[in-house]
Amino acid sequence: MEYCGYTGIILDIDLSEGVILKKELPVELAQKYLGGIGFNSAILYRELPPGIDPLGPENILVFSTGPLVGSTVPTASRTEASALSPATGLFGTANSGNYWGGELKFAGYDALIIRGRAQKPVFIWINDSSISIIPAESLWGKDSWEAIEAIQKELGNPDIQVASIGRAGENRVRYACIENGPYDAWARTGLGAVMGSKNLKAVAVRGTGAIKVARPSEFASTVKNTYSAMTGSPFYGPFSKFGTMLASTPYHEFESLPGRNYQQGSPDGWLETRTRKQLGKLSRRGVSCIACPIACAHWVQVKEGKYKDLSLKDMEVTPVIGFGAGCDIQELPAIASLSGACQRLGLDMVSASACVAFTMEMYQKGIINREDLGFELPWGDEEGALRLLEMIAARQGLGSVLAEGTRQAAEKFPGAKNFATHVRGLECMLADPRGRWSTWTFGYITNIRGGDHLRTRNPVENLKFNDNPIPYRTEKFGLSDQVYDGLDMPKELKRAAFDPDTRDVNIPIMSMWSENLITIFNSLGICIRPPLLHTLGPTLMAELLTHLTGIDFSPEEIALGGERIWNTIKLFNIKHGERPEQADYPPRFYETRPDGKQGLDPRAVKATLSEYYAARGWDPETGAPTPGKLKDLGIEEV
Repeated sequence: MEYCGYTGIILDIDLSEGVILKKELPVELAQKYLGGIGFNSAILYRELPPGIDPLGPENILVFSTGPLVGSTVPTASRTEASALSPATGLFGTANSGNYWGGELKFAGYDALIIRGRAQKPVFIWINDSSISIIPAESLWGKDSWEAIEAIQKELGNPDIQVASIGRAGENRVRYACIENGPYDAWARTGLGAVMGSKNLKAVAVRGTGAIKVARPSEFASTVKNTYSAMTGSPFYGPFSKFGTMLASTPYHEFESLPGRNYQQGSPDGWLETRTRKQLGKLSRRGVSCIACPIACAHWVQVKEGKYKDLSLKDMEVTPVIGFGAGCDIQELPAIASLSGACQRLGLDMVSASACVAFTMEMYQKGIINREDLGFELPWGDEEGALRLLEMIAARQGLGSVLAEGTRQAAEKFPGAKNFATHVRGLECMLADPRGRWSTWTFGYITNIRGGDHLRTRNPVENLKFNDNPIPYRTEKFGLSDQVYDGLDMPKELKRAAFDPDTRDVNIPIMSMWSENLITIFNSLGICIRPPLLHTLGPTLMAELLTHLTGIDFSPEEIALGGERIWNTIKLFNIKHGERPEQADYPPRFYETRPDGKQGLDPRAVKATLSEYYAARGWDPETGAPTPGKLKDLGIEEV
């Protein structure tokens, strides 16, 4: 059949056997699982048996684009990569933009499945219909940026898009990432280690095809409406100017910064040293992903001082909070140097900065000393932090222990267990729930990939991150009529998700909706940055997908698709050993901070979790999807 939106082909490569197959995309898979993370969830649930080694050849790495990727839909650049995670032992997944996914679609493929293990280092070269597995021994040992540049030079085209691992992936650091060109990464859950375990240095892709549109005029009209909604968002201008650094001050105001590994809130001098007001120390120019008018990323260069002329992609809020607050490193140029090191070494910045902060606290408390490290490691020491990152990537000395992540490292140092801030083995996403109890931080314990908030961002909660926010009715999360009426949610669900008097957010119900909504974004290939997250919902997404593919999708079917995918991933996690007691915070978050901020109430956490399970239609004790829920979602077969 002729596909529109989708290419209709899945590329399946077995590195052990050197076999390359092109398989037809099943129509039912597209209708029920949409694309992106949806495809990955169905493929991995079906094909990965329990008990396998995440770093063994039996693990499968899947890259899936969304049907909107490669089209003119604003921000439709996102590709989901998934495998059994070496960090958690559960569903490992990460999302990335840039141009790689668009090139894969233009080359003619909706998804890429990678199996087995090559005998020697290789890279995959996808050049439209021509697929090659090329020796990469000369690339092994290069950092990710060096490898990308070398492959582009070898293939004779600087426009070739390359996904590459650095030395951390080669050495199977359990939170190694996959760099997506010099601007982006599949960062979380250790997928770079999976690539390294397969002796796969990189995947290079170049496509010259185009995406077919079923109903061009209707699609163009809906794209125009999407663009108008996005550019009309109050986030559009500020987010284009500052990117995620918009959040640096609100984190402080919410008392949610992870100061010195969550021992305090904001480090001393935060507002004077580590917010967007200090971005003047860096030269910046906008960088956008394919089809994106926002350009929230920026190529930055340090103007003066110790790190003069250092250049890298962006000064995002993640390294600023991770290294700047978590490790108390005080200057943006120093933080930029650590961010660049993570990108070149191929390390997830959240987990890497958390491991450095964890080690600094061990040093502070005398659990380790100079002899263990080979150098001093006080709070705020950027040179010590850089040395530690290099040790981790090389698995050198204590770095080999830390390369396993804080969960495993804490087993080696029992006195450190209470301040290893992870959920299910994934280090928490840099916001202290004691400062701000919200769907973001509640999402640490419900998230399908562990201690992370990106899969539980709700469409209203971070509106106050803007300089000129949409008006609120309360100081907490209550909403104005303007926001409430504009939300694209089912009416009954919207009424349940907000208090009828104050419109404060009901955390369990909004968490469920947010998880489903983000899953739809990550399946269709759309960015979840605020200008889109606050303006796009199932109604507009159903119109886009219907006119692009020619397959009729209703808003209800789109919403059901997100819920179906989330439940399938939950089943995957249970199949691979997830236990009910893992849905809990690390001990540190139940402690009262020295600044007096109260620890979480375990009874309130448990009660909120029970309400969340009820909202999802899951077993109230185990948190497992019930047979009735699976039947409602049409996934009884799994």
